Amino acid sequence: MEHSFTHNINAILTKNFGENANFVLERSLLIQYLNEKTRSANRGSKARGSFANLYAICVIIEDYISNGYDKDGDYSAYEGALFNKLFARQRELPFGNKLQNHALNNRMNSEFQKYFPNSEYIPILRNLETNRYWINENLLKISIDNRIFNIAHTIIEIIDEYIHTKQDAFQRFVKSCEELQEIETTTPEKVQAFIFGLLAPNVDARLFEIVSYSILKYYYHNQKIYWGFEIDKLNEENLQLYKTGRTNANDGGIDFVMRPLGRFFQVTETLDFKKYFLDIDKIQKYPVSFIIKSEDTIEEITEKIKTNANKTYSITAIVEKYMACIEEVINIPILAARFQETVKQSYLNKILDEIVLQSKVEFNYEEENDE
Repeated sequence: MEHSFTHNINAILTKNFGENANFVLERSLLIQYLNEKTRSANRGSKARGSFANLYAICVIIEDYISNGYDKDGDYSAYEGALFNKLFARQRELPFGNKLQNHALNNRMNSEFQKYFPNSEYIPILRNLETNRYWINENLLKISIDNRIFNIAHTIIEIIDEYIHTKQDAFQRFVKSCEELQEIETTTPEKVQAFIFGLLAPNVDARLFEIVSYSILKYYYHNQKIYWGFEIDKLNEENLQLYKTGRTNANDGGIDFVMRPLGRFFQVTETLDFKKYFLDIDKIQKYPVSFIIKSEDTIEEITEKIKTNANKTYSITAIVEKYMACIEEVINIPILAARFQETVKQSYLNKILDEIVLQSKVEFNYEEENDE
C-alpha cells in the first residue's frame, strides 16, 4: 500500500541500499509493517499517530544496535533486554510519556500477525520468567543475491522520520491556533470553523480530548449549584471542570473531574463494552460520563454497548448494573451543540486559548526562543 509517507520510506531505502532498495522493501515484512503504520504521518495533526507499536520495535532494536549485534556477535546467546529499561526508554521518546506496556507484551505482535498471517516469525520475543526481550533477528536480516543486509539502522531511521513528521504537524497546528488568536476578535467565524473541524471521528485522540475539555469547561462554567449542610445556609458555586493529567486514550484513568458535584468524565473512541465496564470497575462502580468520539446517536451507542455486553454476560442483572453506572453519553453532535451554546455566551476566544494552552503542554511544544 502506497501513501504520502511511503515516499519518505523509499528515500531512506534508496539512500541506504541503492539499487537494492526495492528488493529490501519487497522482502522485509518489518518495513512493510512500518509503511502500514505510518499512514497518518502527512495527514496533519488531526490524524491519530501510531506510536505504541512503533516504539516497541524501536526500543528493542536500539538495544540490539547498542550491543553491537547489527555488526557482529551471536545474538542468540544474548541474555535479552530488561523490560524496565525498554519501558523507560519508550516514555523518553516524543509522544511516548504516557505509553503503557501493552505493545511490548503482546499488542505489537498481535497486530503484525494480522497484517502478515502467513509469516513464520513474530517481531518481539520475550521470556516471561526473566522479563527479558529480543527482536526477532530473522526479520532484520534480508538476503539478496547471497548478500545479507541488516536493516536495524534503517528501521530506526524510518521511525525517527515519522516522529519528526508528526512533531512538525503538531507544531503547525499550534502555530495555526496562535494565528487564529491574533484574528479571533475580527474574524470569529474562522475560529469557530477551525474548532468545529476538530470535532470529527478521524481527529487524533489527544486533540479530541483537549477540544472536548475546552468546550465542556466553558459549557459548565456558568452553571451554578446550591449546596450546604443547613437549609438556611446554602453555598452558591459554579460548576468547574478539571483535567486530571495529560491526555492518553488508553491510560485507563479518569480524564475530567467536576466540582462540586464530583462527576467523573472519561474520553474514549471505542464502543467495546469491556473498556467501559473496566473503567467503571476501577472506581468501584461509581457513575461515569463518557465522551465518545463517534457521530452515532446516543441510542445507537448505548444499544451497541448493551447488546455486546449481553453476548458475553449471561446474567441480565450484571449488565444492567454496569449500564446504570453510565451517567451520561456525550457524542460528537452533543459536543458540537454545546460548543455553539458556549459561542453564544461569548466564550469562543477562551475556548481557543484553552486549546492552545493544553496542546502546548500535551505535545511538549516550545517557543523558538525558549531554552
